Amino acid sequence: MFFSLVWDGKRLWPGPALLNGLGRLVSTIKCIVSVSSACSILFLSLLLPLKGLDSLAFCSFIVLATAPAMSMRAFVRALLLLLLLSCAQSKYIAYNTTSRVVPGKLNVHLVPHTHDDVGWKKTVDQYYVGSNNTIQGACVQNELDSIVPALLADKNRKFIYAEQAFFQRWWRDQSEQVQSTVKQLVNSGQLEFINGGMCMHDEATTHYIDMIDQTTLGHRFIKEEFGVTPRIGWQIDTFGHSSVQAYLLGAEVGFDSVFFARIDYQDRAKRKAEKTLEVVWRASNSFGSSAQIFAGAFPENYGPPNNFHYEVNDDWLDDSAIVQDDYNLFDYNVLERVNEFVSAALSQANITRTNHVMWTMGSDFKYQYAHTWFRQLDKFIHYVNQDGRVNALYSTPSIYTDAKHASNDQWPLKTGDFLPYADKINVYWTGYFTSRAALKGYVRMLSGYYLAARQLEFLTGRKKVGPNTDALADALAIAQHHDAVTGTERQHVADDYTKRLSAGYIEVVSEDVSVQDSSGREVQSQLLPIMNVTLGIRNYYTLAYLGKSPIVTPKYWLAFTVYVPPLGFNSYIISSAKGKVAAATSERQIMHASERGMHDTVEIGEGNLKLVYSGNDARQAEYINRRNSVKAPLEQSYSFYSGDDGSVDLQITRVYKKKEHVEVEFTVGPIPIDDNIGKEVVTQIRTTINNNKTFYTDSNGRDFLKRIRDYREDWDLKVNQPVAGNYYPINLGLYIRDDSTELSVLVDRPVGGSSIIDGQLELMLHRRLLRDDDKGIAEALNETLCVIDDCRGLTIMGKHYLRIDPSGEGAKWRRTFGQEIYSPLLLAFTEQGGKEGANSYIPTFSALASSYTLPDNIALITLQELEDGNVLLRLAHLYEIGEDKDLSVMANVELKKLFPDKKINRMVELNLSANQEKADMLKRRLVWKVEGSPEGANPVRGGPVDPIELVVELAPMEIRTFVLNFGS
Repeated sequence: MFFSLVWDGKRLWPGPALLNGLGRLVSTIKCIVSVSSACSILFLSLLLPLKGLDSLAFCSFIVLATAPAMSMRAFVRALLLLLLLSCAQSKYIAYNTTSRVVPGKLNVHLVPHTHDDVGWKKTVDQYYVGSNNTIQGACVQNELDSIVPALLADKNRKFIYAEQAFFQRWWRDQSEQVQSTVKQLVNSGQLEFINGGMCMHDEATTHYIDMIDQTTLGHRFIKEEFGVTPRIGWQIDTFGHSSVQAYLLGAEVGFDSVFFARIDYQDRAKRKAEKTLEVVWRASNSFGSSAQIFAGAFPENYGPPNNFHYEVNDDWLDDSAIVQDDYNLFDYNVLERVNEFVSAALSQANITRTNHVMWTMGSDFKYQYAHTWFRQLDKFIHYVNQDGRVNALYSTPSIYTDAKHASNDQWPLKTGDFLPYADKINVYWTGYFTSRAALKGYVRMLSGYYLAARQLEFLTGRKKVGPNTDALADALAIAQHHDAVTGTERQHVADDYTKRLSAGYIEVVSEDVSVQDSSGREVQSQLLPIMNVTLGIRNYYTLAYLGKSPIVTPKYWLAFTVYVPPLGFNSYIISSAKGKVAAATSERQIMHASERGMHDTVEIGEGNLKLVYSGNDARQAEYINRRNSVKAPLEQSYSFYSGDDGSVDLQITRVYKKKEHVEVEFTVGPIPIDDNIGKEVVTQIRTTINNNKTFYTDSNGRDFLKRIRDYREDWDLKVNQPVAGNYYPINLGLYIRDDSTELSVLVDRPVGGSSIIDGQLELMLHRRLLRDDDKGIAEALNETLCVIDDCRGLTIMGKHYLRIDPSGEGAKWRRTFGQEIYSPLLLAFTEQGGKEGANSYIPTFSALASSYTLPDNIALITLQELEDGNVLLRLAHLYEIGEDKDLSVMANVELKKLFPDKKINRMVELNLSANQEKADMLKRRLVWKVEGSPEGANPVRGGPVDPIELVVELAPMEIRTFVLNFGS
């Protein structure tokens, strides 16, 4: 009897490549079996690749069948089992991972990485040590411990790491031997620091100065310890992406590219169809092409393609088959896995330009046992490259960026930003612009304090031991994380951030006070009664946080005009008014409360600005500025959106003498939830301005961007959420204008805002929700405080400021006063006794030369003594090109007058994050070609600093960073 048996070769050995002449994709091994009914001898000759070898070999088998009468099915089954046992031999496989970029092939850049939130479901400490794992099984310490030996096991393996808040903790715990090994891995390129800040800061609710500070803190550590500078921005998990991130925290830092994952789902679909996920991002109107950067949005998210996750005990692992290449075992699947790899690579290539695609092989808190990932990646590289259809290699975003640049292609141009962000229909990530308003206000207040504290530390000398600004620097850096200041973390994590930041206040309790300046002259002052609502809030929260009620109840706010010299301080003495001019007292009954039913108009303001309130409706007022002849109706109201009758307990409106803006102090909360409905409290400010759907919002407190309601520049927006889809992050302010008038509103903390209808600006002040948003934390945003059995929703106190100007003239106030809001005057108190106490301190001081002040369009945003004794100096131009006819011009800062008592021995200009000389950065910068867009004229920049004259030039929007060395 003669028959043939066909058996699918993939059950024996993978190979299309290993089976060279037997076919490429679905090869089979045909076994010809001769059987005689009179003979019990079977001869089988099988062409088979031996495990681990690229060549083919022959295996021959002689099978004695002692039972000729056995069934054919049983005979074949026994034959196959015997064949497997006879020919299969276990042997070590040396996987070939030496692959590099191959011209002419599709190159799949495998980038092993982990994304480690410095707080989210767990606190930063809990994530690091791996505690509280009932919430989330994550331990960063284990990741870093595991990655080092995994990289040492194969010199071709690579890994990237971002969050310096974690890495620096781990680094301090390592022996000199381990540190030396890690330095070798960094120098060889196996371990690459990416992004390099203390955290992956948010891009919507952070201020540009805070973004710079936290990035500098991480970059300088990397430079000092490893001598390297991160090349790539890696903002993979922030909820939308700002223009300031692109040009300032990207190009001006010295990055060659920036990569991210979260862009609007409509935008992503269009970009995938048009192959425009990767672009040249020209985000600055002032700098143009000189500050553009290559930017890439991932096809889906920052994890691997589906079916390629390999973390131990990870949910993704259930759907991700390993590469099972041992044919002694069941489920042998090399051919299947290679085909799936090639298919996924080709699919991504269809939406990506050039012959390079990047796979982000990792996700949140991965590589806790790094070998589980690298074992599979080794196999994929080995077998995929033997297959030959595509080329797989260990890579980093730096290698990928260089490959993209080497293609010499032209790239689509992107301007503006990637905000707001929606990940699917009806799901806009815009509420977090306001979430945890108290934490946002706390962070912003301490940011201004940190700026001033470093200036004082420079003036008095940095202490080698004892208290310094380092602890506050670390706390503020972590607070910029995209699950910190955003308010998207769990409640106990928000409490942990707050715990790392601390400050205090002193109140005025007596009417019998007077104020004198440092020379002893009486200063006119006023006592403003504290409202009962404010006192009730103070008493409740004092009991909640201190465990006891306050002993003394303050009665008044003490208000008086002060003069503080630039880069200095002044002293004022508050004392008993015996024999002196007492502060004037404003009684409660004559303060203008917004009560309905009043028939007479109420006027507020003694200077150029006056508000005239209607007696019929206290929400309505006439805004009158006698200096610039602006007269406009103004209305402010409060309302709420149901989440899934906000409680506005108090609003105080103030107009200061010699000021031309309105200060609105609000108290919101507790937001009632008796109806089991969460709420978002907003305020609307209405005018008659015809802004035609157009309004302007700031980007991280820096540039102002034009917004148009229900419109996106990059795609045809399908409007499904007319409110949430038109909300934008506000860090400095927003404004509307028409041909004659403009209305500006500035804020004291990050909030969400918009112009939902023409003539109106809207700000969201507070949120309290009762349902989880299903974005990971499994907890509703229901901030609650309990005193014994009295539990209440959180109350928020804050301020915003508004002003109406002739059209085109509002920038002066927005820029100048906006900087004052971020970096306000700081108060410090001490008790003194008698004349001896008054003579024991310097009453007034200025570090600047007499009569010298910085130009009105310049801010000193960093003055910091470094650990090596050098001084870090940053100067920022506050205006954009064309923003103001007088102040959008070149400005000069005279360093000899800025530091009149010091001699500058050496001065070096650095990049923005102060980890490399700016000249070197500019030499290394990659130049990208842009489709159909002329590069245009180079924007004006400040010129080199003459070492003799020491005058720094700054062009509009320019920030210049220097390290100074002073003589003794």
